[in-house]
Amino acid sequence: MNRTHQLQQLDHHSVWDFVIIGGGATGLGAAVDSASRGFKTLLLEKHDFASGTSSRSTKLVHGGVRYLQQGNIKLVMEALRERGLLLQNAPHLVHNQAFLLPSYKWWETPFYGIGLKIYDWMAGKLGLGASRFLSKEETLKQAPTLNPEELRGAILYHDGQFDDARLAIDLAQTASAHQAVLFNYFPVTALLKSNQKVEGVVAIDEQTKKQYHIKARVVINATGVFTDDIMNMDDPDHETMISPSQGIHLVVDKEFLPGNTAVLIPRTDDGRVLFAVPWHDKVVLGTTDTPVDHATTEPIPQEEEIGFILKHTALYLSRDPQRSDIRSMFAGLRPLVKGKTQKTAALSRDHLIMTSASGLITITGGKWTTYRKMAEDLINLAIKENGLEEKKCITKTLKLFGYDQPVIDPRSLSMEDIAYCVRNEMCLTVEDYLSRRTRHLLLDARSAVAAAPGVATAMASLLEKDAQWIADQLKAFDRIATQQLPS
Repeated sequence: MNRTHQLQQLDHHSVWDFVIIGGGATGLGAAVDSASRGFKTLLLEKHDFASGTSSRSTKLVHGGVRYLQQGNIKLVMEALRERGLLLQNAPHLVHNQAFLLPSYKWWETPFYGIGLKIYDWMAGKLGLGASRFLSKEETLKQAPTLNPEELRGAILYHDGQFDDARLAIDLAQTASAHQAVLFNYFPVTALLKSNQKVEGVVAIDEQTKKQYHIKARVVINATGVFTDDIMNMDDPDHETMISPSQGIHLVVDKEFLPGNTAVLIPRTDDGRVLFAVPWHDKVVLGTTDTPVDHATTEPIPQEEEIGFILKHTALYLSRDPQRSDIRSMFAGLRPLVKGKTQKTAALSRDHLIMTSASGLITITGGKWTTYRKMAEDLINLAIKENGLEEKKCITKTLKLFGYDQPVIDPRSLSMEDIAYCVRNEMCLTVEDYLSRRTRHLLLDARSAVAAAPGVATAMASLLEKDAQWIADQLKAFDRIATQQLPS
């Protein structure tokens, strides 16, 4: 996935089968699906791949215990099936994660236990292990820092865990291996139309400032929380589709939850579930559900959200995390499809695909776990509506790039890994490397700031940049890193 080679490919094709706008989980999944079927595929992302919501998840590949509580059987069944397929196709990034659901009231063990047995049954042959009941002693052996007071026991169950940003990069590499052309830092600025029908896009390569007029048989809007921005290009009077909801996570040291077992807190004040999940030798605590008026590129955790997570975590752990224990925090926006309810926790996580009068196809909603099925539905519909050649989807059994290779260390500062990411993964900024090619920034923001000068110097040499570029990069990174620590 070399940028110079990709630019040559961009000039080579006069008309693409698919132009996909958006380089998050949904857009990248669509690129893998269309390219692996043999369609000429181009993906354009205005920032870095997975720079928004898709790199700021709870790091879980799961059916969704909360959706089972809500009665959304279809979504849970689909997600559990996709969880199993993802474990098979990306074993280097997805693994089986044990969870404890502790019970402190007499009714919680049978109530949640029955629900999790149903969860097991719904997973079928793609299940990750049967849930079972644990005594108080067995529970504390698995998670010794759980609050022991009035603890009755727990249910142990299994779900999936992954590294979201690394999976996104491997999806991009998979699409590229099937001859797709993909660019980050390549925003779409307008739609090309003829007789009120979309026939391509206008886009700018931010690296060269060159503008491109790109023709396509199908244009797909897969921009997540920015869905309405692209729809405005198509029709300024369209009805707003997205109701963004912010979810934040706090990262603390492993001492708060030693061992490898995660904890699920089944019900918070606002009716959500809360997770404490071991991840790269840290613990991720989250998440929240806060309605926001407008989508922003860099959402910032709010004080109430930080307090909410600390408060609820303290109820279940023997040692209460304090603000000073936060090593990093990050916020993501969910692209929830608007509904009549005022509560974003109740809005749909199902994906929605729609075609406008101009032929622009928009896909939104959904979740990381179901990205593959979303892409299959999307490309099937696009083929049907645009008279493209029928080609079978192969992604159910398609091994993703890197499945048989070592994974880059999430805190690597080696020149070898930096060079690889610059040359093969379109790593163009210090933040790209420290936040998404590795996970330094999400794991320990202060440590990432300390590492930034060395990374900037190495990247400047590889990209043939000057001292001013280094200074600009460090200033930009410091601003972002500061937002990931409590004030």
